[in-house]
Amino acid sequence: MNFLETSKDLEKVIGYIHSENLEDAEREQITKDTIHYFDHYVSPGWLKYRKSVSTNSAVVEWTDHDGVCEGLYGEEFIDCLGGFGIYTCGHRNPEILDTVKAQLDHQALHSQELLDPLRGYLAKAVADITPGDLQYCFFTNGGAEAVEMALKLARIATGGRWYISTVGAFHGKSMGAISMGGKNTYRVPYTPMVQQVQHVEYGNAEDARKAIKNLVAVGEKVAGVIVEPIQGESGVMIPPEGYLKELREICDEYGVALIFDEIQCGMGRTGTMWRCEAEGVTPDIMTFGKAFGGGIMPITGIICRPNMWTEELVNNPWLLGSPTFGGNPVCCAAAIATIKYMIDQDIPGQCAEKGKILKAGLESLKKKYPTVIDDVRGIGLMLAVEFVSSDIGYSIAKGMFKRGVMTAGTLVNAKCIRFEPAAVITEEQIAAVIQRMEEALEETKTEFGL
Repeated sequence: MNFLETSKDLEKVIGYIHSENLEDAEREQITKDTIHYFDHYVSPGWLKYRKSVSTNSAVVEWTDHDGVCEGLYGEEFIDCLGGFGIYTCGHRNPEILDTVKAQLDHQALHSQELLDPLRGYLAKAVADITPGDLQYCFFTNGGAEAVEMALKLARIATGGRWYISTVGAFHGKSMGAISMGGKNTYRVPYTPMVQQVQHVEYGNAEDARKAIKNLVAVGEKVAGVIVEPIQGESGVMIPPEGYLKELREICDEYGVALIFDEIQCGMGRTGTMWRCEAEGVTPDIMTFGKAFGGGIMPITGIICRPNMWTEELVNNPWLLGSPTFGGNPVCCAAAIATIKYMIDQDIPGQCAEKGKILKAGLESLKKKYPTVIDDVRGIGLMLAVEFVSSDIGYSIAKGMFKRGVMTAGTLVNAKCIRFEPAAVITEEQIAAVIQRMEEALEETKTEFGL
């Protein structure tokens, strides 16, 4: 180890960060370093895995704004990937960013012992904007961590040990969360995981009822049913109307905690602040994240009904968890500013209206290219296009990237590419996305002889 050499290297990197105008030689060096360091220090398969991007010339992202990402050389991309849903309020939203900067000027992290006021203000705001009697919050850092807290809380509150999840589900990749996952690719390397999990068909409430009924019949107690109101990584799968209500009735009948994972579909993306509002259903526990930090800071969490917060947790609040950075002031500041911005600018309404325009454009392409596009699904600005094969999907994503539109496949269904742009995307940008996608479709159709 040579600490002095490391310090010298980092001085150069810090210079890049502070620089407002990089020289061409600096850009070349950053690009070269990034490729080398990803291969040798991050993940040797990362560049190969990112098929839609790395098969073109390497683009190093450097700045962003509104609905756009920009590369080191000024390459501009209309962002339809949306960081998997985090940029609902846009990239570097000025109002949210200003609040975060102001918070950084007087405190970033909390002492762990004194009372940090922003956590209280944020918890009250979340209770105000969530359905029914959801009240008590627990803030975390990432989506999988929020899911872990939800799973643990369900066991504490109900005394049950089994979980019901769904085929095609995605809840994160920590051990508890991946145990709930619905695709074998991500589960098999880690089995055995949490063993008391039964997967049922998504959208089929009767399947869930039978699973719970059979477990109870043999003396087992179910802690929770965990479900995405819209399955995101499965390819934006919307369940039949009434599905969430039926799950609510089943959970009430058997004393099971109903957990809604709204990490991707919540915070306005589907046209209502929370997707479960569309059916008027209140879960016992709800997870949230992604757009919750305004695209500025990472913050996630859960909120639960009062009866879930048992005396055991009142006596020892740290029993559920004690993440060092959970609910820290700078992240809470971002979330507080995000909630206000979403209310003031009617972000759910913008997602609903712009989603209709984007979906109509995608559906027009499906009619024109039936041998390439198999389906168009979704609501609001949570949309997916499913192609006839995974290879076609990769080709289209690559063709769009080449034309300045960023998108990518969903983790559980490789035949789909997602469209989750910022709510601040303009109608002109939506029209450009459709035009450029048509060019990519025509190119792929010719290449594959479809």
